[in-house]
Amino acid sequence: MTFFQAALIGIMSCTAASTIACLGTTVGNYTLNRPLVASLIVGIILGDVQGCILVGIPMQIMWIALVTPGGTVASDLRAVSYIGIPLAYVGAKAAGMEFGGADAQGLAGTISAMTGVIGITLFYGTAMMNLIWQHIGWAQLDKGNMEIVGKVDCLFPLVSHFVLSFLPCTLLCYYGSGAVQELFSVLNTDMWYVKALLTVGSVLPAVGIAILLKSVISKPTDLIFFVFGFACAKSMGLTLLAATAVGAVFALINYQLMMMKAGGVATAAASDDDDEEDI
Repeated sequence: MTFFQAALIGIMSCTAASTIACLGTTVGNYTLNRPLVASLIVGIILGDVQGCILVGIPMQIMWIALVTPGGTVASDLRAVSYIGIPLAYVGAKAAGMEFGGADAQGLAGTISAMTGVIGITLFYGTAMMNLIWQHIGWAQLDKGNMEIVGKVDCLFPLVSHFVLSFLPCTLLCYYGSGAVQELFSVLNTDMWYVKALLTVGSVLPAVGIAILLKSVISKPTDLIFFVFGFACAKSMGLTLLAATAVGAVFALINYQLMMMKAGGVATAAASDDDDEEDI
């Protein structure tokens, strides 16, 4: 990976983190920060869109149900996307892994877990730096300096993102890619500890799906649709679009049945009210 490519990835990381550049968190956190979207961007920069997307898919599945229990941030998707994907891609390529294979997916899961921890540290550092800017702004407002408001809200946070988003991402991608290449040129994927690491990484996407199902399924009967859809997709070889169409049909049927049930309950309640009035 060249320094220019690493700098472009760092710019995208900084852009995805900057609320000014992305019109708030809607564009940044919920689109550009997602591994599936970031893998396309990283693939264009590195010149291998298919390989980067195949590496980004297990990361997206792993973090598909990212939650923030108690207000804490579990992981930083920006670091997972713009640091984890390039490093996982370079590592899988250096080790001669097939990007869609189990080893490459396990490597992607392992690296995404580590980069997520790094990213959350950078996230808290950015928040602390922005808090310092706010204190400076309050002190200046007490002195009657109104010009500082625009700088504190718009300009100074960009400095925070440059220092703690652009620079770490660029340096980790540039120097980390070389380190990963050297590492996998020495290590053999047949070694037991490498296999253990890749196996753990392969399990992590399943954990992400389990967390998603736990938040989506409200009653045990909802699980029937997921099991049926998985069985049909696996046995019939349905594509993603076909499986989505079948799922939409079952969702519509389920919605209509729920509406009919609710309508029947409402009718029965109205009938009971009429009987009480007649009495």
